[in-house]
Amino acid sequence: MTEPYTDRPSAQKTKNSGTGEDSVSPQVLIRNVLVYGEGAPTDVLLGDEQILALGTDLEASPDAEVIDGAGRILLPGFVDLHTHLREPGREDTETIDTGSAAAALGGYTAVFAMANTDPVADSVVVTDHVWRRGQEVGLVDVHPVGAVTVGLAGTQLAEMGTMAAGVGRVRMFSDDGHCVHDPLIMRRALEYSSSLGVLIAQHAEEPRLTAGAVAHEGPTAARLGLAGWPRAAEESIVARDALLARDAGARVHICHASTAGTVELVRWAKAQGIPITAEVTPHHLLLDDSRLETYDGVNRVNPPLRERSDVEALRRGLAEGVLDCVATDHAPHAEQDKCCEFSQARPGMLGLETALSIVVETMVRPGLLDWRGVAKVMSERPAQIVGLDDQGRPLEVGEPANVVLVDPDAEWTVRGPELASVAHNTPYEAMTLPGKVVATVLRGRITALDGAVRPGTGSGVR
Repeated sequence: MTEPYTDRPSAQKTKNSGTGEDSVSPQVLIRNVLVYGEGAPTDVLLGDEQILALGTDLEASPDAEVIDGAGRILLPGFVDLHTHLREPGREDTETIDTGSAAAALGGYTAVFAMANTDPVADSVVVTDHVWRRGQEVGLVDVHPVGAVTVGLAGTQLAEMGTMAAGVGRVRMFSDDGHCVHDPLIMRRALEYSSSLGVLIAQHAEEPRLTAGAVAHEGPTAARLGLAGWPRAAEESIVARDALLARDAGARVHICHASTAGTVELVRWAKAQGIPITAEVTPHHLLLDDSRLETYDGVNRVNPPLRERSDVEALRRGLAEGVLDCVATDHAPHAEQDKCCEFSQARPGMLGLETALSIVVETMVRPGLLDWRGVAKVMSERPAQIVGLDDQGRPLEVGEPANVVLVDPDAEWTVRGPELASVAHNTPYEAMTLPGKVVATVLRGRITALDGAVRPGTGSGVR
C-alpha cells in the first residue's frame, strides 16, 4: 500500500453554516482515476477543503464516500468567467439556485455572475446579495461581477471601490451586454482598476456599427435578408482598449472573442507586453452562421455566430494560448424571447452543462488540446486571470479539494428540458456530444454525481 503523502488527520472540523458549531466533514475517496488523463491509475483522497493524498490502495475514514473512477480523468474544478444567472430580476429565466445546479453538473466549482441584472449590479447592495445567495445555495462559488458604469449606461463610473471592498469582494467589472464605448470612460475605468487591483472585462462592440444588426455581416446574412454585424465592430474596440490598457498600465479582458481579426489583435497586443487576456465561448468554437438558415431565434447571440474561417481561427488561437480561456456566456432566456422572429429574439444561449463536451468535440478530438490543456483553459487560466487562489490549482496534496471527474468516452444527447436551467434555449438540442461530467467536488464536498445535483447541497433545486 502507498502511504498518503500527508500528516493531516483523517477528517477535519468545519463550521456548520446553519448553527456555527463545529462538525466533522466526511472524506471522499476517488479510486482508480487518471490525473490529467496521464500516467497510471491512482486514488485521490479528498478531505474538507484540501486534497489529502494521492497514491494506490489509499485508506480513508470509515464514513468516507468512495467513488469508483473506473479509469476516468480527474481535473481541477472548472471556473467560468462569464455567466448570466439573471438573479435579481429575471428569475423566470434563471436563478442562482438553478444556475448553480447547472454549473455543478457541468463540472464548475466557481462562476462569475455578470452585472446585467435588474437592478443592475452597480452597487455593493446588489453584488453582496449575489455573493450571499451563492453561499446559501452552496453548489458553486458565485462571484459577482460589478458594473463598470451606473445602470450599464456608459456615462458615469459605478462605485467600483465600494464593490471591491464589500462582502462579495468584486474582482471583475463589466458592462457585458453593452460596450463601454466612450473611450474616456473606459480609460478612467482602467486607471481606477489598476489602483484597486481588479479587472475590467470588455464587451467589444462599437455600437455605431451594429445598430439594428442581428447576424454576422457576410454572404449568409445578405442572402437571408438579415442586418449585418461587421467584424470591425468588435475588432476596433479590441484595438482601442489594448492601447488604453497599455497607457493606463492596467489589465483588460476581452469577452467572447469571435473573429479571426480579434485573435490577431490580441496576439499583437501580447507581443507588445500589453496586459490583455481574452476568452472564447463554446458556441463560437463549434457553430457558424450557416445555422441561421432556419431563422431559429435560438441561434441569435451577441456577438453573432461568424463564418467557418473565424471558427477555425478561434480554435487555433485557443490552442496556441493567444486566447486564454473558455467562458460559457451562459445566457438563459424565456421561451417567448427566443421563439419569435429572428430579429426580435433576445441574444444568448445556455452553456454551463454543455461547455466541456463542446471543448472535447472541437479541441480534444482534433488533437488541438490534451487534457492538461483542457485544465488550463477551463480552470487554471480563468482562476489566474481574476486572482482566485483557491480555484484552478494543481491536483497535488495540500491544494484545494475542487475537482471534476470526467468520462471522456461517454456520449450524451442534449435535451433542453432535461437541463438544470429554468430556460431551455440550447442550440445543441438533439445533438449527441462527447464527454460527460461524472462528479464535481467543491472543497471536499460532492455537489453533483452521475447527472444529478447532490441532495441537500442546494436550496431545493432538482
